[in-house]
Amino acid sequence: MKIAIPVADGRLSAHFGHCRLFALIDVDIETKNIIKREDHDAPPHEPGLLPSWLAERGAEMIIAGGMGQRALDLFSQQGIRVLVGAPNQKPEDLIAQYLDGTLQTGDNVCDH
Repeated sequence: MKIAIPVADGRLSAHFGHCRLFALIDVDIETKNIIKREDHDAPPHEPGLLPSWLAERGAEMIIAGGMGQRALDLFSQQGIRVLVGAPNQKPEDLIAQYLDGTLQTGDNVCDH
C-alpha cells in the first residue's frame, strides 16, 4: 500500500492543498513495515489537481491534518482513502502508529 503525507519542515503539514512536498511511503500491511519513502515536490496549487496527481503516483491512502469536503469527495472518486485529524508528527511516526492501530486522529481542521 502507498500512503501519501503532506510534509512541511519534516512533519505533517497542516495546509494540505498548499504544501510543497509529499512523502509517498510504501508499506507492507501484513508485516507492518515501511518498505520505502519517496519525496515528491507538489505540483503548482490548482484546485482539483492533487487527487489525480497523487493517484498517478500510486497513492491509495492519505494521512492529513485537515481537508475540505470537496477535496475529500475528489479523492474518494479516485479511490483514495483519507484519514484527517492526524497530529503534526514525522511521516514515519504517523505510518508506524497507523500500522499499529494506535494513530490518534482529532477533528478535521479544514473549514473549506
